[in-house]
Amino acid sequence: MSQSPKLMQPTKYDFWFLPLGGTGEIGMNMNLYGHDNQWLMVDCGMGFEHTEVRERRVCVDPSFIEAQRENLQAIVITHAHEDHIGALLSLWPRLQAPIYATSFAAAVILNKLSQVTWGHRVPVIEVEMQNPMFMGEFEVTWLPMPHSIPEATSVLIETPAGKVLHTGDWKIDNNPVVGTAFDSAIYQHLKSFQIDAMVCDATNAIKPGKTLSESACYQGLYQTISAAKNRVVVSCFSSNIARLLTLARIAKKTGRQMAVFGRSMENMVSIARRLGYWPRELELIDPKHIGYLPPEEVLVVATGSQAEPRAALTKMAQGRHYWLYLEPEDTVIFSAMKIPPNKTKIDQLIKKLRALDLTVIHADEVKDKVLLHASGHPAEDDVKQLLEWVQPKTLIPTHGEPEHLEALAKLAKNSGISEVCEGRNGDLFKVSPFVKVERNTVPIEIIELLES
Repeated sequence: MSQSPKLMQPTKYDFWFLPLGGTGEIGMNMNLYGHDNQWLMVDCGMGFEHTEVRERRVCVDPSFIEAQRENLQAIVITHAHEDHIGALLSLWPRLQAPIYATSFAAAVILNKLSQVTWGHRVPVIEVEMQNPMFMGEFEVTWLPMPHSIPEATSVLIETPAGKVLHTGDWKIDNNPVVGTAFDSAIYQHLKSFQIDAMVCDATNAIKPGKTLSESACYQGLYQTISAAKNRVVVSCFSSNIARLLTLARIAKKTGRQMAVFGRSMENMVSIARRLGYWPRELELIDPKHIGYLPPEEVLVVATGSQAEPRAALTKMAQGRHYWLYLEPEDTVIFSAMKIPPNKTKIDQLIKKLRALDLTVIHADEVKDKVLLHASGHPAEDDVKQLLEWVQPKTLIPTHGEPEHLEALAKLAKNSGISEVCEGRNGDLFKVSPFVKVERNTVPIEIIELLES
């Protein structure tokens, strides 16, 4: 049983940032902004905890904001990844605030809400890019920001006490395959706003150089798939519609039939089609039919790149998938990075697949500059560029483990940012009227999500 949360309320002179999740680990993103006795939540995500017995779906206990939910003006969503929206279904009854999201994220959220009897009661408001919305004392503007999912955004949050740019997950991508290219003019214009703080994605701050474009994956995937003689199974994040489109184009060019395995991937493709992100000429076949095709004509794209126990690739490794039994000389490609908490389980899955005499290729291990995955997060030079354009007075690293947060803090200091505030979940970052970090202000407790 968690303790009663300490009630804190910002005055009209205050602008606060209070991360409850995602600042100290990758996943469970949940952020609060406070001003004039009101709060705004940005993202409401889930994560995973691995035990020897099982994998738990977890999120942050929202007791602090639940105790004053009448002051919670809205839940603002940056994009539709599970580490940003995955806890909504479990936590909304405790929060009961309207949800604001772009059309793609709203469609994903509504799909989740259709699973529960009370889902129709949840107000999900679709927003337009660069169109300000008022939520109590907060003025929020969604700005397009390329990432590995359609309609990813940063959010500009303005109050009478200050302005914050919350970057969300992002990269500088001039050819993202799906959606619009990075628009530098938008972010250069923010310099004139005199942004008080930029709360910035730190995931790749330890990596030098620039993050490659999503479009750069085509050649490496085409080269690898065209060289395979039998079936090919590619595992990637189900929400990466750009990667799925790349694979569909490669299937067409190499004479293979493509099917997607996994409920989340099927749902994402359905939403992409409905919203016009999936070209009609890129046809997929019914996954139930894939087992009847000659091996050299098969391309399956499956969930399970992070070795999730119930995902399609895990079932195939165990020989218990309904529609496909893998055979020696088939090829499995992991077109995704190994997220740090999942590395051990991924390596175990790879070992199990190789024991079946399969050719297994992981994007993190491939050599000879064959690119099978492009990150959706900014490397050092990308962060430096955004800092130069926006020129915030203060930089607050988020979305990362301690080494990522520390690397981004160091990078910002070396880039000339006058104030750099590094902290962890539960720390209170005071942006105005003066910059200060108060440690361990809110106790953080992790709870298990209810099964959907």
